[in-house]
Amino acid sequence: MEGFVEFTNRSQGRDQLFRATQYTCMLLSYLIERKAGKEKLVMKIKQLESSMSSGRKMFRLGNMVHALTAARRTTQLPNVVPRVCLTASNLTRAIYFVCDTVLWLKSVGLQPDIDKLKWQNWATKCYYCSLLMNLARDWYEISWRAEQAVQEQKMKENFFWDKHNQELNCVKCDGLPGFLLLLFQILKRHPPLLLDLVKNLCDLSGPLDTLGIYKTNPGVIGFCGIISSLVGILTLASPHLKLKQ
Repeated sequence: MEGFVEFTNRSQGRDQLFRATQYTCMLLSYLIERKAGKEKLVMKIKQLESSMSSGRKMFRLGNMVHALTAARRTTQLPNVVPRVCLTASNLTRAIYFVCDTVLWLKSVGLQPDIDKLKWQNWATKCYYCSLLMNLARDWYEISWRAEQAVQEQKMKENFFWDKHNQELNCVKCDGLPGFLLLLFQILKRHPPLLLDLVKNLCDLSGPLDTLGIYKTNPGVIGFCGIISSLVGILTLASPHLKLKQ
C-alpha cells in the first residue's frame, strides 16, 4: 500500500494511471460501439476517456522544462549515437509539450481562437520524431550487444562454458533465423531494453494513424496504448527495469 501511495504521489505515476484508463476506455468503446442498445454506455465511456485526456494535459504542464533539462543532460553522454538520438528525442518532446500546452489553453477556453487541428498536427509530428529517435537508440543498443555476442562467440575455444555462454554458442548469425535467435537472446538477457523497445513500438500506433502513414483503428491504438502504459507503470514502480541513458 505504501508503494502504491508513493507511486501515485508522482506526477508521472498519475499520468500513467490516467493514460492506462484513457486507452482502456478507447478499446472498450471500440469493442462495444457496434452492439445494439449500448449507445449510452459508449457515450459514458467516451466521456471518461475525454476526461482522462484532459487530466493528463494538466499533469504534463511544465514537462517542457523537464525535457529541456534531460536534453542538456544527454548532451554529456560519451557515445555519439545515444547522445544524438536522446538529445534529439528530448528536444522534439519539449516542442511537443509546448504544443500540448497550447492545446490545453484551447480546451479550457483561455485561447479560443487557436487553430486546434494545426497544433494537433505539430504535436503529433514532434511526438512521432521523438519516438523514432528512441527507436534508433534501441536499435543501436541491440546492434552493439549483438556485435559483442558475436565477438564472444568467436573467442570461445569450447562449448562447455557457463550457461550464459552456451546460449550464445547456439547462435548462428548467418541468415534471418540466426539474427532472430540472436535478437531473442539479447532481449531476454536485457529486460530494460526489451521493455523500452516494446513501449516505443506500441506508442507508434497513434501518430502513424493520425499522420496517415499507417491507418489502423481505435481498437488497435487502445490496445497498444494499454501495453505501453503498463510498461510505463512497471518501469516507474521498478526503476531498475528502465533503460539507462
